[in-house]
Amino acid sequence: MAIAVAATAANLYYNQPLLADMAASLGVSQGTIGMIPSATQFGYAVAILLISPLGDTMDRRLLIRNLSITLAVASLGVFLAPSLWPLLVASFVVGLGANITQQLIPFAASLSTPQRRGKVIGTLMTGLTIGILLSRPLSGSIAEYWGWRSVFLVAAILAIIIGVSLYRQLPSRAPAVQMAYPRLIASMFTLLKRHALLRESALTGALWFAAFNAMWATLALHVTDTPFDYSVQQAGLFGIIGLAGIIGAKASGRLVNRVGAGPLISLALTMVVAAFAVLGLWGDSLTGLIIGIILLDLGVFAAQIPNQVRVFSIDPKAQSRMNAVYMLCYYTGAGLGSAVGVKMMSLFGWQGMAVFGLTLGALALGHHLTYSDSAGQRRPPTRPERSSQGVRGPRRQRMPPSLTDCGK
Repeated sequence: MAIAVAATAANLYYNQPLLADMAASLGVSQGTIGMIPSATQFGYAVAILLISPLGDTMDRRLLIRNLSITLAVASLGVFLAPSLWPLLVASFVVGLGANITQQLIPFAASLSTPQRRGKVIGTLMTGLTIGILLSRPLSGSIAEYWGWRSVFLVAAILAIIIGVSLYRQLPSRAPAVQMAYPRLIASMFTLLKRHALLRESALTGALWFAAFNAMWATLALHVTDTPFDYSVQQAGLFGIIGLAGIIGAKASGRLVNRVGAGPLISLALTMVVAAFAVLGLWGDSLTGLIIGIILLDLGVFAAQIPNQVRVFSIDPKAQSRMNAVYMLCYYTGAGLGSAVGVKMMSLFGWQGMAVFGLTLGALALGHHLTYSDSAGQRRPPTRPERSSQGVRGPRRQRMPPSLTDCGK
């Protein structure tokens, strides 16, 4: 499953290191080409809203088969797109097909015990991290030799291979609930209204993922220009540096049950804020970029595991819908972060993007800490029971008579 998650998630990020080549090929500005990664992220967000909830009411095996076909066809559409608008449409549909990831993660969570859920999600998120981060050097390397379009031909072939493998190996499972589609979609908003923890997790995640995508959507534009003047392939290789996120995901998955989700998220978001400070101050040097990227990816993926563990623990019978609400906010933030990040870069340069990312990270940390404090204040105090003699303290448990007592 982790391999499938990695291969599927990669489709959301193949286009990021290719933006400069795409803009030159299609004859559009850098600000306009920023709509391409945003279209993919918004497609993913729409799929989370309209397709992810079906995992609670349909056989996920059949759903994943159909999504694999969609992903393969959309990737071919990107490969063949003659101009900007067909490319935008095809990129949007790529985001729809990549919903395979959001079917596999709640499926694995539903099979795991609460004690192992953090470790299981950590393993899948490691796969997700690898897919996200290797997608950029992979696409950059392919584009360097065969052009940016060839990346999406390879992506279509991989989508077919993964789809066939999952269809053959995944078991068929009866749906968790029976519910009409309109009611199923409406129930997501009911869950969001009912659960304060879901609202806090979703908004916090959206803010930090917007910051994350603002940086990665603009990095190729930054390093292919002065003072670096790197090639597309060299720009893509920065994704290897981001593999530090694997360390954050694995460590967070192991620690979440011992340390608690809240403290882990606070520490991780502090790293995100520090990352953008480094990128803003020293982002024109290779050393500064490397340190900033490592801090950012460590922080984002270390925060993601405990945040999802909290979401999956709210209502086991609605895990697909809970995950859908969370990920809808998450990838809406990603789409907005990509678009605004590229715009900030075009208007104010790399430092403008860094200030934007730092602001988002600080808002995420502040919101999380505010919710944690208010949740602690709302928790009712434990009142000791009153004994029959009026002494405050826990009631003493009456022990059954022993065998020797019974013989007396």
